[in-house]
Amino acid sequence: MLWLKAFHVVFVVTWFAGLFYLPRLFVYHTVATDAVSLERFVVMERRLFAMMTLGATLAAVFGISMIVARPGYLSFGWLHAKLTLVAALIVYHIWCYFLMAALREGRNRHSQRWFRMFNEAPALLLIGIVILAVVKPF
Repeated sequence: MLWLKAFHVVFVVTWFAGLFYLPRLFVYHTVATDAVSLERFVVMERRLFAMMTLGATLAAVFGISMIVARPGYLSFGWLHAKLTLVAALIVYHIWCYFLMAALREGRNRHSQRWFRMFNEAPALLLIGIVILAVVKPF
């Protein structure tokens, strides 16, 4: 069980690294004007998205493995709350994909300020997820 937990944490960190940095790339992409910079951001965003998707997938695999190994955890309210926040994180991840595609295709409708605010959501979700997983308040 501890090996599953260790790998789950490693891949959660990988996922969050991408979730924290990708919207920052969106900020820089939004203000770029020259073709070379625009193409560079398209490549950087695509590669980062692939890595964070791999991290998300493996975090989910190891998280589900822990639940399979200890199905009794499903009776805890804190786990249901944590999984709800994780579901919100998955929606955010998918939203990032659509924003990335819009930027790549020149269809962006958001300002750099909007992307800066958008960048704060995973930090709030992370706080909730960690508190629930560590403190187990209910």
